[in-house]
Amino acid sequence: MAGRRPVVGVAVGEPKKGSGTSTGPSPSSSASAVADEPYTLAEEQAPKTRGEAVAFVRGLDVRPDYFATGYRKRNPFESDPAQWAVLGEDCLWRREALPETALASLTRAFEMPEQGGKEAVYVSLTVTVHENIVAARRDMAGALESALRCPEQRLNATDVVRGLYSRVDASTDLRNAVTEDDLVEAGEWVVDGENEAHPFDWYKFRVGPVTVAATARHGAGRSKEEDTAVSSDLAKGVGFVAAEIDNWGAAGSEGAADDSGGTDGATDEPAETKGAEQ
Repeated sequence: MAGRRPVVGVAVGEPKKGSGTSTGPSPSSSASAVADEPYTLAEEQAPKTRGEAVAFVRGLDVRPDYFATGYRKRNPFESDPAQWAVLGEDCLWRREALPETALASLTRAFEMPEQGGKEAVYVSLTVTVHENIVAARRDMAGALESALRCPEQRLNATDVVRGLYSRVDASTDLRNAVTEDDLVEAGEWVVDGENEAHPFDWYKFRVGPVTVAATARHGAGRSKEEDTAVSSDLAKGVGFVAAEIDNWGAAGSEGAADDSGGTDGATDEPAETKGAEQ
């Protein structure tokens, strides 16, 4: 697509556009890959009903190694796709039923187990399908507002996040964009009764009417460089999921084009939609 900037910073195992397949990206420990343009999903290609949206979010193959070697699934692994997390006026996160503007929201939980004197890292990734791009943009704006309203937030009965710093960028800004909009937050989290705080990261990307968000709670025992690597790997993991969503949309678009084609004067048999299975 002419006029788009190159995108740098998310490693993918295959070209983003024109691959003709809906296979997800592969994590790479080599150099950061370069994508031709920000990942996106056209509104007309996105799920339209709650049933389609639930199937879509569950069909995305979010692997533990998207965030680095050594991660594994936590138990419970998946949330109820009919609910999402809401930050209340008291700055406490709660799970509530989805609003009418959201079709499905699925959170998956991972962890890097404690080893070698380094405490565990806890990662969660949430994919939310909104009814349209406007609703997704409003969700991004609301996430930024929440950080400004509550620089200290209680995640649950024992964990508190504080000192949050936020930055939001749109793909039109003068910087390398992985997706159309992204929000980055950093701070520290602390457990009630403990004095030592640890790094906390939150990344949120918008891919058309879909948002992809991930958090990481770092454990103790890591150097500054190792904590930086955890943060970088989290961003790459979100990028892998964004790439898979982009590929899903591209495969569906190619399938629609194939279905609309035919030979002169011939009656085509019903064609199976490409990219329907993820």
